[in-house]
Amino acid sequence: MPDSTITVTPIRVATLLAGEERLPVYVHLVAHPDGLILVDTGLTELHPAAADMDPQLEPLTEQGLDLSRVTAVVNTHLHFDHCGGNHLFAGRPVYVRRRELADARTLEDYTIREWVDAPGVEYVEVDGELELLPGVRLLPAPGHTPGSQIVVVDTPQGPVAIVGDTAVWSGELDSPTTEGQRLVRSLAPSRAWLAHQTEPWTPTPRPPSIP
Repeated sequence: MPDSTITVTPIRVATLLAGEERLPVYVHLVAHPDGLILVDTGLTELHPAAADMDPQLEPLTEQGLDLSRVTAVVNTHLHFDHCGGNHLFAGRPVYVRRRELADARTLEDYTIREWVDAPGVEYVEVDGELELLPGVRLLPAPGHTPGSQIVVVDTPQGPVAIVGDTAVWSGELDSPTTEGQRLVRSLAPSRAWLAHQTEPWTPTPRPPSIP
């Protein structure tokens, strides 16, 4: 039976300039009876490679969150705005797709590599589906990157998905085009949290059928 005590809380950690629009950057905290899981870690410092996006930081270290209570981290993918705080969790497991980690370490202009392999970061490489805790699953969701993944939390109101950049804006879930986006829709989630939107995506109610 889905656990009503599991909660998902968005935490804004930065804003980025994308073209002429400034986008928020959110990470998501899953509070589970068996531990706290942080999905993505945002940014904690500036870097020349990201200067063109003019990051304005609101780092995790200044959010009033007791980071020592986080028992595990999940990276939906390893672009710099999703892994820049991994170093804060040295010695704790960081779950990432095997393909994603390989790409981040080898492809040019993919991410900021020193943030990926910061001292003390310990990755757990994932293939296929993984139940991280009862009612919390990791699923492969290729599209934004080949190695992207989502987190699915089972609740009494239905599944809640934390999708990172599998969808960058809600319209991509309204009209899915990638394997990852179609996966999210196939789960029929009650809501889906995106990394760059303040409000979650929710399904559009179907109009009543005409007799």
